[in-house]
Amino acid sequence: MITAYAYKNHQLTMTELSVEDSLPDNILWLDLYKPNEEQRHWLRHFSAEEVSDEEDINEIEASARFFQNQDGLHINSLFPQRVGSDVRAVNVSFNLRQNFLLTIREEDIGLIRLLRNYMRLGRLDTDTPEGLLLELFTLKVDYLSDLIEDVYSVLDNLSEQVFNDEELDAVFKQITLQEDSNGKIRLSLLDTQRSLRYLQRYYRQHLADDNLKDIREMLSDIESLMPHSQFIFDKLKFLLDAAMGFSGLQQNKIIKIFSVSAVVFLPPTLIASSYGMNFAFMPELDWRLGYPMAVGLMFASAAGTYFFFKQKGWL
Repeated sequence: MITAYAYKNHQLTMTELSVEDSLPDNILWLDLYKPNEEQRHWLRHFSAEEVSDEEDINEIEASARFFQNQDGLHINSLFPQRVGSDVRAVNVSFNLRQNFLLTIREEDIGLIRLLRNYMRLGRLDTDTPEGLLLELFTLKVDYLSDLIEDVYSVLDNLSEQVFNDEELDAVFKQITLQEDSNGKIRLSLLDTQRSLRYLQRYYRQHLADDNLKDIREMLSDIESLMPHSQFIFDKLKFLLDAAMGFSGLQQNKIIKIFSVSAVVFLPPTLIASSYGMNFAFMPELDWRLGYPMAVGLMFASAAGTYFFFKQKGWL
């Protein structure tokens, strides 16, 4: 799907384009969502260089994620995307051209929908491609901060559940999920930091003073969020160690019960096995009270072993 956006005097105009159309004259933002080969071929008519495909967008080398060519500045950036209780990191390709911003993406990004809604409501203070890109990055940094706060809230609940034997399975699942989410949040923070520094260093001459100020503020916010992300990793490691230790303690208690039970029933088993031997001369076999005596000995030996363990504090 190809969507062209024009934004002037806080008024948004959206136009769905087909491969038969040309670019509008007043375009500010051209968004390609899940473009097919025909739509990519259409874009080549308005590009001096080869159009990035999905494989190019997902490259991790710095030279493939941040570069400039005849079509302008190229940045491939990770955007957080919450799917249920999980957090995903989705790559979006940005091409900052002279007159408009080009985005290519394979997934529906919530922050892009939010930016589009801000444009529709007239809440943006910019009508330049550079300002539009930085506005989207500002939304991303704010959203990453919200995600970190969400992880903090989950960890507070986990701290109360970690010593609840009935909820241990859920605790382990949550620790794994939050560790994965925090890793993707940190990766998005680092990727955003690299993108902004690249803009600041190699695109400075095209940016207004307000744009440079916004970049500095975002970099400062990212620097302040990094320790929070590291603290979450440390907290998750502590909770995992505590949960593993408590789980091991519970297992030791179970093993202890079985061990004590085996020792308690050992003397009665010895007595019972003694009278089960096939010897011809055993006086108790002909004694009327022999059976009650043997049973009594078994109960007495079991009770004596139990109270001995109790006195020692082993139970």
